[in-house]
Amino acid sequence: MIVMKFGGTSLANAERIKNISNIIKTRLDKKPIVVVSAVGGVTDLLINVAKEASKGTNPNEKTEEIINIHKKIIKDLNLNEEFLMDDFVNLYDTLNGIYLLKELSLRSLDLVSSFGEILSSKILTEFLNSNKISSKQYFGWEAGIITNDNFTNAEILEETYENINFILNNLNHVAVVTGFIAKNKEGEITTLGRGGSDYTASIIGSALNVDEVEIWTDVDGIKTADPRIILNAKQWEKITFNEASEMAYFGAKVLHPKTIKPAINKSIPVRILNTYNLDNRGTLIVDEDEEIPFRSISSKNDVTVIRICSTKMLFAYGFLSKVFDIFNKHKISIDLVSTSEITLSMTLDKINNESKKLELAMHELEKLGNVEILKNRSIICVVGKGIRSRIGVLGRIFTTCKDWNVDVEMVSQGASPLSISFVVKQEDSEKIVKELHKELFEK
Repeated sequence: MIVMKFGGTSLANAERIKNISNIIKTRLDKKPIVVVSAVGGVTDLLINVAKEASKGTNPNEKTEEIINIHKKIIKDLNLNEEFLMDDFVNLYDTLNGIYLLKELSLRSLDLVSSFGEILSSKILTEFLNSNKISSKQYFGWEAGIITNDNFTNAEILEETYENINFILNNLNHVAVVTGFIAKNKEGEITTLGRGGSDYTASIIGSALNVDEVEIWTDVDGIKTADPRIILNAKQWEKITFNEASEMAYFGAKVLHPKTIKPAINKSIPVRILNTYNLDNRGTLIVDEDEEIPFRSISSKNDVTVIRICSTKMLFAYGFLSKVFDIFNKHKISIDLVSTSEITLSMTLDKINNESKKLELAMHELEKLGNVEILKNRSIICVVGKGIRSRIGVLGRIFTTCKDWNVDVEMVSQGASPLSISFVVKQEDSEKIVKELHKELFEK
């Protein structure tokens, strides 16, 4: 048994969906469970319409645009749109409710966001059945996925695994499951946050103890760098779970680190594949592989650095605990941490940076010392097994930065034996990635 997850670009139009159908057909002997994202760009459109509706903009015109995207796909697939009419009406009603109330809660945002996966999964199921591939559509919650109440970024509950195993095991049809969405115990729709559809696939794979989880996207696999920046980036045939997680956390766009957690727990291989290039076998993410000095260099933009300078840190205990308690209180996650005698530096990603909670946290942090906020920064991360103990690596990095007049504002080497991370101005990010790729990978 395998799990096959198809992203938004793989569902972008009728031709893409026909391609997916052909791919699924080649794997019927492996009893696939299929997980789908929304049609490319639709989730962002839904969220934007909902936000504008809450501010008083009539949503009907934009709602019609979203519906027409799906109607065109249905028409091009020679299907009858009748099977989605109730969902179209529900979408209109939901967005008009937000417009009339002038209010958009996180609960309502999850409800609106869910329509993308609902529509795409029903279209694919209808097309598969029309092509004599016996299929049935499942909402995430119908497949057994239950979460907590943390709307827009929910976490699954432990009973999810048993539920999935009971519902999706030994089926005589292809299950097409909505990625990204689930329900809490009260029956309210929740979403799983960034990488949610990949996460759904990994959860199902873990619950069913499948042979492999296939993540179908628009890239050939995992490479030494973002191929949009490094045109000659090398593709890896295999990498380890830990390396992939480290790469994803610090900017690699292939998958989100949370995605592979359930698979890691069961040692289930995850393969990254390209729906546009079926001849490429992609990259297999496994438990262990040969030791490679340098696996990748990636960058994470839109980072904010928070610096706290306080003499209270000197020879004191409990200071860091107070700082982290403040971030925990406001549910703000931290990426990197670096300390000196009287200074503590931390990085926050774009989501935390834009949160109103950050402003509240800053007021509390100012009671502990002088707080400095540096915006528009990038984290550069070099990944490789044993890189932390490899002599001379930091010297090569710093020399390259110096040669290209790039100021390193913060360094984190000790947290992981697999990576070295440092912070630069965002304007320098692409330049230093290119030069370090030449230094570390091409030489």
